[in-house]
Amino acid sequence: MTILDTRTPIPDYFIAGATGDWEMVIGLEVHAQVTSRSKLFSASSTQFGEPPNANVSFIDAAMPGMLPVINEECVHQAIRTGLGLKAKINTRSLFDRKNYFYPDLPQGYQISQFKDPIVGEGEVHLDMGEKIGIVTVGIERLHLEQDAGKSIHDLDPSMSFVDLNRSGVALMEIVSKPDIRSSAEARAYITKLRTILRYLGTCDGNMEQGSLRADINVSVRRPGGEFGTRCEIKNVNSVRFAGQAIEYEARRQIDILEDGGEVIQQTRLFDPKSGETRAMRSKEEAHDYRYFPDPDLLPLEFDQALVDRLAADLPELPDEKQARLIRDYGITTYDASVLVADRASADFYESVAKGRDGKLAANWVINDLFGRLAKEGLDVTNSPVSAEQLGRIIDLIVGGDISGKIAKELFEIVWSEGGDPAEIVESRGMKQVSDTGAIEKIVDEIIAANPEQAAKVKDKPSMIGWFVGQVMKASQGKANPKAVNEILRAKLGL
Repeated sequence: MTILDTRTPIPDYFIAGATGDWEMVIGLEVHAQVTSRSKLFSASSTQFGEPPNANVSFIDAAMPGMLPVINEECVHQAIRTGLGLKAKINTRSLFDRKNYFYPDLPQGYQISQFKDPIVGEGEVHLDMGEKIGIVTVGIERLHLEQDAGKSIHDLDPSMSFVDLNRSGVALMEIVSKPDIRSSAEARAYITKLRTILRYLGTCDGNMEQGSLRADINVSVRRPGGEFGTRCEIKNVNSVRFAGQAIEYEARRQIDILEDGGEVIQQTRLFDPKSGETRAMRSKEEAHDYRYFPDPDLLPLEFDQALVDRLAADLPELPDEKQARLIRDYGITTYDASVLVADRASADFYESVAKGRDGKLAANWVINDLFGRLAKEGLDVTNSPVSAEQLGRIIDLIVGGDISGKIAKELFEIVWSEGGDPAEIVESRGMKQVSDTGAIEKIVDEIIAANPEQAAKVKDKPSMIGWFVGQVMKASQGKANPKAVNEILRAKLGL
């Protein structure tokens, strides 16, 4: 069957080959661990970092006669996620057995959802900048399934070990449509999806702990042409690695096609050390898994009233929050996008900006606070400078008590020592000098000491900057810059 899509090809995304341009077609299957205290079908803990096989019940270990019991909270979390993705919620869904053998899958099958998932079609919007604009990535489905355990091969040269702590943990598999056309879009999609999940509280998004990982389907084609044969890159656990894997895999497929070869549909792994993908196995189709309805589980059914109750309790999501910050605080689209990337950061900003100049608050939060936090390897939840303290620093600037330069020094003191900014300014004599008489005296002294520069300034008005610098130096940075400029202009006849 010939498969075409209607999205307009983007030349900036084309890859130049020896025989012409190529275009990537990318779809992602993101596996997000559901935030819940117990597993999908058992009461075992989901606590990360426990000793091997500490969180394993008879159900997780697939002991004979053990029957699964659905975890209601995991169902609610899946519904919340579907609502956050603007997706269709199916009030009736089925659990199926997906049959395959692997040592860390004790049942010999995975309980998943195949034809009848809990969540249907939705969408995610990506802001790809002014040149590309907003890109909409369709969501094909979201289904619930249980995770497998973990095989460990590096503890002994002749043996492998199995840790079943993860076995039975609830996953949401979020399947995108093949709407992504570049590694940049793929990275943006994973990042945006992770942000939405964190806002909802349905997945912590910690890729380094395996809470969020992606299977990436990559194919190439001539721009706007038929879809090519895809290869799947399994279990990518980093946004950066996702971009590298896609770039390498697309180029690998282009080289094969331009050499007259044929891309073989297969599952591949990405090696971060070499930056390459390598073959793992031939790609399975649905029939290879011999899906059939799980006889131990009834159809999952709930009414629309439950969906409505969960929808009413949803938090403000990133797109809505970004639009509101722009509208209410007058900040730029870029600043708003930085702030809403993390819910705690957005909340911190609003605590600072409330009742204050939104643009000035954004500048201090993004540039000064976030910059320093990044340098120290901290995040906003453990910032040494609280929102209240930063707000008071801004109040001192707006009130004319301190200059921008003094504010930077004050920020460093508060970061290192804590304390009330206003009290620090008073006790350390940091208050800005706004007394025009005192400033005028310093100006007169500077002009008297530099008659040649004063004589030239009328012909070259830009020299006033030199005088401003001298006055600020003489006042140890405490003179009010606005008053300095006004007095200098009057004294120099400008």
